[in-house]
This record gives sequence, C-alpha cells and structure tokens, in this order.
Amino acid sequence: MGTMTFAATTAGEEKTDPGPELLEQVARLADLDETLVERMRAEALGAPTRGKVAYGEYQSGGWWTASLMNHSPDGDPHDVVIGDGRPRPTTLLDRMPVTKDFLAGLGLDFMYVRLARLEPHSYLWEHRDYAELHERGRHRLHIPLVTNPSAVLVTAGARVHMATGSLWRLTPSQAHGVRNVTGPDRLHLIADVYTDDAYRKLAARPHLRAGDAAQLPVMTAADRGRLMERASQLASLGFVSSAEQVLLRAYYAYALAEGRAYDLITDLHTNRGSDTDAARWTEAKRHLLAR
Repeated sequence: MGTMTFAATTAGEEKTDPGPELLEQVARLADLDETLVERMRAEALGAPTRGKVAYGEYQSGGWWTASLMNHSPDGDPHDVVIGDGRPRPTTLLDRMPVTKDFLAGLGLDFMYVRLARLEPHSYLWEHRDYAELHERGRHRLHIPLVTNPSAVLVTAGARVHMATGSLWRLTPSQAHGVRNVTGPDRLHLIADVYTDDAYRKLAARPHLRAGDAAQLPVMTAADRGRLMERASQLASLGFVSSAEQVLLRAYYAYALAEGRAYDLITDLHTNRGSDTDAARWTEAKRHLLAR
C-alpha cells in the first residue's frame, strides 16, 4: 500500500469561520496535488459506464453512481446499494490505476467507494443518510473531479460549493441536498469510511475558505405567499409534479427549518383537497429525513 501525499497548504491561505454547525456538517480536510486530481479526473471521465440511476426517491433525476469498491461478489460496478462491511474493488476500479493507488494510499478503513455524477438541471432533494446504520462511526469523503459554481451542497441553512483541489468531509446523517443548475456534470469521487486513527489524523483540521459558503436568506411570509401562489397555479393547470418541484427547490433558495419544503407541499395538497397526496408527502418527509 502506498503513502498518500497531499499538496502543501499555501502560506497565508485565507480561511473563514463559518460557525460550528456548518463546519460540523461540511469542511475541507486537505489539499490535493493538482496533477493527481487531473489524472483521476481523466480516469473518471474515461470510465466505460456512467453507472446507474439509484435512490430515485431522493432526486429529480440525473443522479448516476458507479461503484469503485462495494460488496458485490463479482465486482459489479452497477451494484450501487450502500451497506456496511469490508468492500472489494470492482471491475471499474481495476481500470483506474491512479484512483486505486490514491485510495490505497489514504490508509483508511473503507465502507463503500463510488463515482457520483449529477447532471445539469438536477437536484438531490433534502434528505439524510445512514439512518439505518448506527453501530459504527462513519464519515463521507468527497473529492470533486468536475464541478461548476452552480453545483452546490445545501445544509445548515447555507449553500456550499465543494471546489476541486481539496478532499472534503460531509456529515450525511444531517439533512442536506445538492443541486446542479447550469452544468457541466458535477462528478465526485465519494468514499464512505469508518472512524479510526487514520481518519482522525486526516480530519484533524477541518476548515472552510472565504467564498466556500454563503448563508441563505430566511423565507418571509411574502416569499412563502408568492411560492404557494405559483405552485397552486401550476397544480390547477394539471402540472402537479412541477408545482411540487417549485416548492422542493425552495430548500436551495432559503434557510428553511428541516423538512419545511415537504411541509409546503403537504399544505399545497391539503388546500387542494387532495388528502392522498398530502399523506404521501408527509410519509416522504418521514422517510427522507429519518434519523
């Protein structure tokens, strides 16, 4: 197993104090060598598969994953259901020697590793992960390979752009969502790892830089009224799914209380007299935000 080398931190690098709640949920952990990132990017873009659309209830469409390390007995990269255990390299990782060496050099205790692609005009709706996994400490690492300024993570009432050139940590057991508005595709290498000494060393200095995060505005009564009016108009014309997405996207525009976007949809359907749809979204909120 190789030894992972990180890029040196630039002298005088400007960091920012984003507040403890946000820093707990997302942070840079280390800078990566630019040439290494370019080589891993080339391998990922040259992969013979885009992967598979999975976890459809979490997204608008456009979210693809391909496993690099999983629990498939035959190394199938299209087995993309995340679970506990000691993973093995897939046939896709075997075709990506630079990425394989990078992962080995981290010296971490892996649970699952994948490539994740979010296409333009696509959203991962507000949700939390690991709800069914409680027996061991685990963490999610992101290495952005391709991104753009409109590709952002939203969590703790803030919008965070996970830029290339760094290894990031996300706490997915907290509510979060992702959007990519303009494109190109957002392509990340994502590794779920267990807590151990190697991880603690890697995560010893979490930080964000100035410009990484922007606080979202609080939704006013007037804002809510405009959104509900627009959604109601769309629903009355028969575009119910579009009306729901208008309200789901409010999560990315305003600092909403957890689950509030789902409550807005429930309110929409209650006002329409559709108890079935209201109950469906009440259940969706419970499922997507389960602790």
